Amino acid sequence: MPRRDPKGNRWRPAPGTPGAPARPAPDRVGEARAGGTPPGLRGDLEQLLGPGKVLGGISDLVRYASDASPYRFVPQVVVVPDSVQDVVKLMAYARGQRRNLVFRAAGTSLNGQAQGEDILVDVRRHFSGVEVEAGGDRARVLPGTVLARVNSALARHRRVLGPDPASAAAATVGGVLANNASGMAAGTSRDSYRTVVSLTAVLPSGTVVDTGDADADAALAAAEPELHQGLLDLKDEIEGDPELIARIRTKYAIKNTSGYRLDAFLDAETPAQILRGLMVGSQGTLGFVAEAVYATLPTRPAVTAGLLFFPSLDAAAAAAPLFAQAGAEAVELMDGHVLRASVGVAGVPADWAELPRECAALLVEFRAADETELAAYERAARRVCDDLGLILPVPSARNGFSRDPDETGRLWRARKAFVAAVGGSRPPGTTLITEDFAVPPARLAEACAELLALQERHGFDAAVAGHAAHGNLHFLLAFDASDPADVERYAAFMDDFCHTVTERFDGSLKAEHGTGRNLAPFLELEWGPRATALMWRIKALLDPDGILAPRVVLDQDPRGHLRGLKTLPATEAAADPCIECGFCEPVCPSRDLTTTPRQRIVLRREMYRQPPGSPVLQELLDAYGHDAVDTCAGDSLCATACPVGIDTGALMKDFRRLRHTRAEQRAAASLATHWQTAERAVRTALSAAAAVRDRAGDRPLTSAAALARRALRPELVPEWLPETPRPAPHLPRTSRQGAAAVYFPSCVNRIFGPPAGAGRGWVVQSLVTLAARAGQPLWIPPDTTRTCCATIWHSKGYDAGNAVMANRVVEHAWAWTGGGRLPVVVDAQSCALGLSRDVVPYLTDTNRELHAELTIVDAVAWAAGQLLPKLTVTRPLDSAVLHPTCAATHLGATASGAGALETLARACAREVVVPDDAGCCGFAGDRGMLHEPLTAAATRPEAEEVAARAFGAHLSANRMCELAMEHATGEAYESVLVALERGTRGCP
Repeated sequence: MPRRDPKGNRWRPAPGTPGAPARPAPDRVGEARAGGTPPGLRGDLEQLLGPGKVLGGISDLVRYASDASPYRFVPQVVVVPDSVQDVVKLMAYARGQRRNLVFRAAGTSLNGQAQGEDILVDVRRHFSGVEVEAGGDRARVLPGTVLARVNSALARHRRVLGPDPASAAAATVGGVLANNASGMAAGTSRDSYRTVVSLTAVLPSGTVVDTGDADADAALAAAEPELHQGLLDLKDEIEGDPELIARIRTKYAIKNTSGYRLDAFLDAETPAQILRGLMVGSQGTLGFVAEAVYATLPTRPAVTAGLLFFPSLDAAAAAAPLFAQAGAEAVELMDGHVLRASVGVAGVPADWAELPRECAALLVEFRAADETELAAYERAARRVCDDLGLILPVPSARNGFSRDPDETGRLWRARKAFVAAVGGSRPPGTTLITEDFAVPPARLAEACAELLALQERHGFDAAVAGHAAHGNLHFLLAFDASDPADVERYAAFMDDFCHTVTERFDGSLKAEHGTGRNLAPFLELEWGPRATALMWRIKALLDPDGILAPRVVLDQDPRGHLRGLKTLPATEAAADPCIECGFCEPVCPSRDLTTTPRQRIVLRREMYRQPPGSPVLQELLDAYGHDAVDTCAGDSLCATACPVGIDTGALMKDFRRLRHTRAEQRAAASLATHWQTAERAVRTALSAAAAVRDRAGDRPLTSAAALARRALRPELVPEWLPETPRPAPHLPRTSRQGAAAVYFPSCVNRIFGPPAGAGRGWVVQSLVTLAARAGQPLWIPPDTTRTCCATIWHSKGYDAGNAVMANRVVEHAWAWTGGGRLPVVVDAQSCALGLSRDVVPYLTDTNRELHAELTIVDAVAWAAGQLLPKLTVTRPLDSAVLHPTCAATHLGATASGAGALETLARACAREVVVPDDAGCCGFAGDRGMLHEPLTAAATRPEAEEVAARAFGAHLSANRMCELAMEHATGEAYESVLVALERGTRGCP
């Protein structure tokens, strides 16, 4: 049952609000489903797997009902297995009860492959991990592992996986393999079909097959004799039909993910190897891939890329093969609509919005083993460019190649954000369809022209992008799924499109996104009756009871692609551009605890679909407070991952504000007004707690905190954590005369002392000592204890208290710095972020002008730039593990892995490790003390990685993050500034 939230009604959609649908939403959840999973089904699965693995509240079901596709199906139940044995049990249950299973990992699939109407199986949470083998030549990967995470592990071996979809930062390997997603450079030679060496599959019968086992065929023949022989029979039948062989080879000469891989019967010799090929691209309809072993590829570290502008789409399409012939790794096509819509993506110039409609661009990238080879590619590229008649349509456009990683990264961000950026600019309330197809590369220009004409003929905005070197094109359609007439317009387009691609170009209706629900009814149109009948026989052979993912690959209903289309009602304006792509989820601290940013928006949209008085709406409101608002860390990393910058963390802070009463807002303002007294009271309480702990341990303090939380509410009283430190010492004496900067110690460092243990330094004293040692003394104003960065009020939604403190600290800082003449150095990165950015909306006009004259500097960045060059590390550590902070990401301090935080760490230690799974710790100021499970869930992967070996030091740059990581790992984390001070003692 959801936790009841009496104040949840404060974000209830009001009748007649702009977000309310003009007509009843056809995809709204019916009242009969308000209770969630039927009790019988829930009881069965809890008995089968255990209650902790079954999610059955209506809030759970709704948040899993959407993926990145235009479809929406509310499951009957969501299960979260944690082992292959659990999956085997689920297969048996589905067969025995005649139920269906759909496997879901990242939910980035674009055609509804990650959605089901019965039992949805979440395999992301517990099926994650990668083992690098053979010196990096192979990678053994679990299906819930994010593709970028695998490449991070391979990077130290200078290897990479072959598939490179634009969603690599969010998509999991299981989904990449299931859809045979390829990407910009993979083509037909580097995709999963070509690079998966072996895999372990759980068949619908429950049989587990490791195709890499030397005895795999014997084991398969013994366990599944009919399947073993059936695969051999199909192989003989296909090989006996020369016309069919030719057809299959022709279809896979270009990118093609439509239907099942019939070439597996031609490329493999044994049933086990045929099975390996069939599983790739089968989209969870033939079995569950529990593990895959990939052959990796060498990285080609020397890179040059250029964005080349052409006067027309035809000119750009015609030029694409020339760059491919010159050796380009990727040739990406973007028409004028795509280029203009990319404005708003980080780094894209604003004047792209003025690009002419008829222009187009190619993003061309060459990769080489070394600089010499790269130079040869650049010469070849220049020769091609000389004859193309390129244009320079706006001042900030580029017509040339660059080796600068920041420049090339900016270009790729614009290209990879194609779907979300263009989708984010769709008309409000419309649903987005993302399609891709392929034609022979020589016919690319013709296909582009025909596609644009089709879009215009059916009344859609004409736009196209794609992997031009491979003849692979992408396009988007936006329509109102709640309007039957608009649905029919979409249906007419799809019918016209599918006939054009297959009959005029003999192309692939699905190049790299997997067949999916949208193209399943058109499969026979592409492949013909003979090959399609073989695919139905493959499905019957492996899944005779039809328990896996019905309608995802094969669908006999000619209008099956019109089932389950989702509406996207407008909700809060900040969230409306969301197309539910899921790019935000891997960075979300609460992703394994409650909800993700996408799911928070999905739940809001369902609230707006519901009529007033709906029991479904009330259940969602009751659950939303805990599941969405309270357990959001508010770190806003989601905004950095979102292609259109949606800050769901800020939205949740707005909801916290709506929950507060006027009396609570006044109390928060009073606290800000009397902050010096409040800070002194907290220090006194910490001293008293330390005395109790010395006498009786942590148990009395834990019990007292629990009682207070029950008497008041968890959002007001923190839990007692064993890592809670003693109070900080008094601030050191400093002098204003001769100071190089004003030092503003954060309130957390004024309140909390260093971690327990001999030799642990306090960051305030360490920074003062370091600055003096480097000849750049700092001054701590005596009245700093009356001020704070205001983040504590900002994060909790207390606007009145935020305004009091924001204006006070700016006024004080103006006086401290002599009108902005000295920089203000802040020793907590979150506070530096708060002072430099978050306070601004709460300032008076006068104080906003004062703030603009201030220079706010993160102490880590200041130490790296101003102190480190004047210091010598005399006692370096052998090793250190580094926890980057969320604030550092927002401040840009860890960009390219060579930011200030890592710079200082590398100065302190001979070896510095940033865990591959490093992410937000979920502590978020005091949120980890209010909701301890949030930090536990957020830090679990990183903590496991840290625990795998010993380090000489555990470093970070924010006291609360250090507390969180100490709580997670049992290791005392400290500021990198403390380590630097210790390492430079004795420095002349």
